[in-house]
Amino acid sequence: MTLNAVLIANRGEIAVRIARAARDAGIRSIAVYSEPDTGALHTQVADEAYLLPGNTSAETYMNIPALLSVATRAGADCLHPGYGFLSENADFARAVQDAGMTWIGPAPESIELLGDKLAARRVAVEVGAPLAPGTPDPLATWEEARDFAREHGMPIAIKAAFGGGGRGLKVVFDEADIEEGFNSAGREALEAFGRGECYVEKFLTHPRHVECQVLADTHGNVAVLGTRDCSTQRRFQKLIEEAPAPFLTDDQRRAIEEGARDICNQAGYVSAGTVEYIVSEDGTVSFLEVNTRVQVEHPVTEAVSGIDIIAEQFRIADGQPLSFAGRDPEITGHAFEFRINAEDVVNGFAPSPGTVTLFDVPTGPGIRVDAGVRSGSTIPAYYDSLMAKLIVWGTDRDSAILRARQALKEFRIEGVRTVLPFHRDMIDSPELNGDSLGVYTDWVDHNYSPGARHEVSDIEHLYDERTRLVIEIDGKLHEIGVPVSLLNTGGPATTPAAEAAGGAGAVTSRYEATIVEWLVADGDVVGKGDPLATVEAMKMESTIKAPRGGQVSLAASAGERVKANATIATIS
Repeated sequence: MTLNAVLIANRGEIAVRIARAARDAGIRSIAVYSEPDTGALHTQVADEAYLLPGNTSAETYMNIPALLSVATRAGADCLHPGYGFLSENADFARAVQDAGMTWIGPAPESIELLGDKLAARRVAVEVGAPLAPGTPDPLATWEEARDFAREHGMPIAIKAAFGGGGRGLKVVFDEADIEEGFNSAGREALEAFGRGECYVEKFLTHPRHVECQVLADTHGNVAVLGTRDCSTQRRFQKLIEEAPAPFLTDDQRRAIEEGARDICNQAGYVSAGTVEYIVSEDGTVSFLEVNTRVQVEHPVTEAVSGIDIIAEQFRIADGQPLSFAGRDPEITGHAFEFRINAEDVVNGFAPSPGTVTLFDVPTGPGIRVDAGVRSGSTIPAYYDSLMAKLIVWGTDRDSAILRARQALKEFRIEGVRTVLPFHRDMIDSPELNGDSLGVYTDWVDHNYSPGARHEVSDIEHLYDERTRLVIEIDGKLHEIGVPVSLLNTGGPATTPAAEAAGGAGAVTSRYEATIVEWLVADGDVVGKGDPLATVEAMKMESTIKAPRGGQVSLAASAGERVKANATIATIS
């Protein structure tokens, strides 16, 4: 290995993952961090860490001059962008190369070609991949999206042309909602990727999301590492992935894998990449996009292929051939990955930044946890909500589900609300446990409710921190969880959060956020549950609703960043 020192232009669990892979390869790791990430786990795992002054993504992890300045100061000879942020930014890749460093990823030209979803569609056409109808270029106005919908029918998917990971993606079912969907997708794309252009595709109902992991080196080897199913999503953010993708016919699997290889060959692709498809409920396979970076879910493929994808990226960037000679590896067993996000399941998966007071991970055969936090870590409101990933492998799908069920039961996180209750519900659901996959990309949005699987009183206290007590009754051991609030006060807390924060009628944001827009005007009369404002935190937009009916008095402005539990309006 001729590479000596890598700047990791990222944060969180992927920065930790890259630092550990660099250590194994004998490469010095250099982390960067924003002011809110001071002391974060990735800064402690890396050999060195340097401050990027500021809070927001634009000020820090997407600040190209600041990143290159640190790289020069620290003596980095290569840079790994991870995923998100600038990982699919061709200008950044080019700037890294112009600064004399090796870019750990595909060539800037490949990023421009395939990272542009519209250009990638044209490559897919050239190799004969099937496609759903879509606009060939970004749209300038929402009216153009409406015209497309009138020609091809509803629903439509409005997508960021430069980005991925579900950011800047809105599915619209009613023509009356196209304007808001188009504007919201553009805002999310601009916030996440620095570019807000969007295009439109016909949305195929009840689609599964199936993708193919590819590794390609400079020696002409293009290896396919099997398939993944990523259909369990919320707002098109993946939550559960599994490999290999189950319940595909031989013809479907062959079309997906060979199509991925053909697209990468046609584009002259080098490094790790993912070719994504949707599989409609009638069995039609349709090309979706190419992600020109390592994926969040790459560990689930590592679990069944035995290939260290980050290590291979370092080898490829160093000019070496793939360690497995470019042969498609044999896929062994079955694996699941559960994304552990700081999100509140009870309140519509709202972001839940804060301090992690307890982070207790499961252990045992086939269990792996990739984490960016530990007990005492802070989850800032400025970045996405991913804290960790639980990866579970078994000899077959059924055994992987059994192991996953126990691992999720053992996983304990306190201090912030997470999606662990959702994962525990899903691993017991018939949709994941049947002889065919009953989940599709918007199944969670339309079908999942914690109220369907828990008593109402249980939902209200789903996130109560509990003291675990082990007792013996008639010679048999029992474990019970007693809510801390009961031990501290002698009874449950009954004061609503909004009233505790700002008094009766207060409208608050549970977390630090930016008010994107008000959906009501000062003085309007609203009913309980009416939408009041759109706010953004952790790169996600969500809606604040009226806690009761009455007349609204606004106390904050659109564009203002507000603290957690601050009163932004009152209803009298």
